[in-house]
Amino acid sequence: MEKKEKNKEDKEENKEEKESTKGKREIVVPGEVIASGPHYLPGDYTSREGNDIIASRFGLVDITDRLVKIIPLAGVYMARKGNIVIGRVIDITFNGWIIDINAPYLAFLPISEAGRYVNKADITQFLDFHDVIAAEVYGVKHRGIDLTMRKRGLGKLEGGIITVINPSKVPRVIGREGSMVNLIKKETNTNIIVGQNGVIWVKGDNIESELLAKEAITFIVERSFVEGLTDEVKKFLEREGKSEGK
Repeated sequence: MEKKEKNKEDKEENKEEKESTKGKREIVVPGEVIASGPHYLPGDYTSREGNDIIASRFGLVDITDRLVKIIPLAGVYMARKGNIVIGRVIDITFNGWIIDINAPYLAFLPISEAGRYVNKADITQFLDFHDVIAAEVYGVKHRGIDLTMRKRGLGKLEGGIITVINPSKVPRVIGREGSMVNLIKKETNTNIIVGQNGVIWVKGDNIESELLAKEAITFIVERSFVEGLTDEVKKFLEREGKSEGK
């Protein structure tokens, strides 16, 4: 009996060691064990079953400290409170704006959440049709999303270019603690806002720098499975930047 228990413990230890060494960019399928051990915590698209952390979605494994999560490889944007998104005004009501944020449902920005004074007699003076904004999701309800621009850094986006990617690729474009997007900003001398909804705004001193940043983003999206992607992006930017005469 004691021998059986010892063998069971040895198997569990071997399993935990094996699972804990999984690469952060391994692809997993729903139901697959990602990691084992009580010290791991389930994050996005994972769940705990006994001692195991199980994938609930097809995607890339991301293990940061003790937190285990999945970066989906495909899918539409599902709004979450606190997300920063970029959207476009598609309709105007007496008390706010209807915003397309590339989600299954439209979002609403009320006048009270505009973040500054709005002339209620003509709210188009503040935001008009087709204007692009950066906002935060502050409420998600059945078939509806509420936005706010009351925080610093949010508001109407003037000029620049817009590029749209699959929302599942957003974490790769941002990078760990913003490392990837900060690299692009530095090398292209642009300002970039990455919306969690997959909409990205790029603003530079000239169209050439904006297009180079956009090309770098496309480079990342197309090679999201590659190990050492940050170094590859840096080489790409240096090579393309020289060809553009930067």
